[in-house]
Amino acid sequence: MQAFRQPVDLARATRLLNHGPVTLITSAHDGRSNVMAASWAMPLDFVPPKLVVVIDAKTLTRQLVEASGVFGLQLPTRGFARHTLAVGSNAGIEIDKIAALQLETFAAEKIGVPMLEGCVAWFECKVIPDDAQRHDLILAEVVACYADSRVYSDNRWHFGDDHDMRTCHYVAGSTFFETGDTFEVEAAPIGGKV
Repeated sequence: MQAFRQPVDLARATRLLNHGPVTLITSAHDGRSNVMAASWAMPLDFVPPKLVVVIDAKTLTRQLVEASGVFGLQLPTRGFARHTLAVGSNAGIEIDKIAALQLETFAAEKIGVPMLEGCVAWFECKVIPDDAQRHDLILAEVVACYADSRVYSDNRWHFGDDHDMRTCHYVAGSTFFETGDTFEVEAAPIGGKV
């Protein structure tokens, strides 16, 4: 898998999140690690790249993120949806989800958090302390970013015929939908200008 994992220019990192897919957050501190699903993640700023995630204050992930000041954010695929549902449906305080699901991980480049194989984009993030945390919003700067070159290159997603390689969106219960086909249009003219 590492052969397909290619760096993404940090100034373009937020493009990976623009289409609103479900995400997985990995965290670690003091010998303990966790993974959780998060549908509320979005780009916040371009340079330096920043993003926002919602992590409930009562979760193990939140405890680990607050203690370490870092987290990993990954974009899982349709082929990884069963695991995404499992990590989103079980609390990490009760079980080591990474071990129980036998998830393959690799070491992050700049932070001390496991990153997940089976995804198509990875963000390494450092928390920016802010009052928003009292509302469960975590602001973070992206310090490293990479994507699977089979579906992302030249700063664009290009999902092909392998539907298991497409990012997915969580709806409710056990329902997801996959990212669809791309298309391009020309802007409608406004006042005679395009």
